[in-house]
Amino acid sequence: MCAEFYAVPLLPMMNMSVSYTEYDKISDVISSQPSLLQMICRFGIQLGVGDKTVREVCEAANVDTTTFLAVANVMKQGMAVAPFYVEKIDMTTMVKHLKVAHEFFLDFQLLHIRRKLLEAIDCSRQNEVAFLILKFYDEYMSEVRKHMEYENRRIFVHVERLIAGENVTDFRIKQYSKSHDGMDRKLQELKNIIIKYYTPSEGTSSDLLCNVLFSIYNCEADLRAHCEMEDALFFPAVELLEEKVAAQAIEQGVVAKSDPPQESLSDREKEIVSCIVRGMTNKEVAANLYISINTVLTHRKNISRKLDIHSVSGLTIYAIVNGIVKLDEITLQ
Repeated sequence: MCAEFYAVPLLPMMNMSVSYTEYDKISDVISSQPSLLQMICRFGIQLGVGDKTVREVCEAANVDTTTFLAVANVMKQGMAVAPFYVEKIDMTTMVKHLKVAHEFFLDFQLLHIRRKLLEAIDCSRQNEVAFLILKFYDEYMSEVRKHMEYENRRIFVHVERLIAGENVTDFRIKQYSKSHDGMDRKLQELKNIIIKYYTPSEGTSSDLLCNVLFSIYNCEADLRAHCEMEDALFFPAVELLEEKVAAQAIEQGVVAKSDPPQESLSDREKEIVSCIVRGMTNKEVAANLYISINTVLTHRKNISRKLDIHSVSGLTIYAIVNGIVKLDEITLQ
């Protein structure tokens, strides 16, 4: 759809008079909800906006106005308004926004909190609680990194292929089992541990600890909003894009004929083979690829059927010969 259609301020028709529109001054938008500052930066919009409207600022920054309004209004009014925007957002703009958000979390916010945590707690060997707090945070940070890096290399690449008009048949967004709730719970646990069980050393001010707790609360809220944005707005939009590209392929006769059975593995199946020959259990494979154990088992059956290989040793040889793994990446039993 054209930009003119996107720019039509349809939200008032939904009786949502407090929603942001393209005609609002962006300075007023920021003042009404300071939490939008981070969202604005992730769109690549610089401050010093004067009295420019949302539309004027977005156009100057080469940002799709409707996508900006979708994110801003979902953050302001909640997930209930997301369905209104799902068919209207520009996927290139949305992917870029989410990538920048990942960079912010991984390269700045989580590392910044860790530095503040080191300043606030006594990590000497005598203070076991402080040591466990830091260990808990590092495990949490590793989990978030693993989750976001998977989305970077798998989900966003999948969407970019769809944007390019490629009918991707080896993966569907519904196969992606999201684990956002787990991330949220871990931060809650960390806050509770610090509040309930950590006592600052004698003579040490609790100001630093309160400050880092405040940062953790902010990070928790920011991460939750990011995850909800993906669940309610981005993933449904990806599903629609998948359907649109598949329909276009059928219309153009690209997939009109039945493809003959092939013995080659899909990208997902190769990922699973790689995990198996590295010694992962089905549960570990599922966690690593963010899919269910049942999905892992289904893929393993298909792999065995395609290759007529039914042992890990056989899969290991196949994986090495076909360049799926290198010899030094596996441990031979």
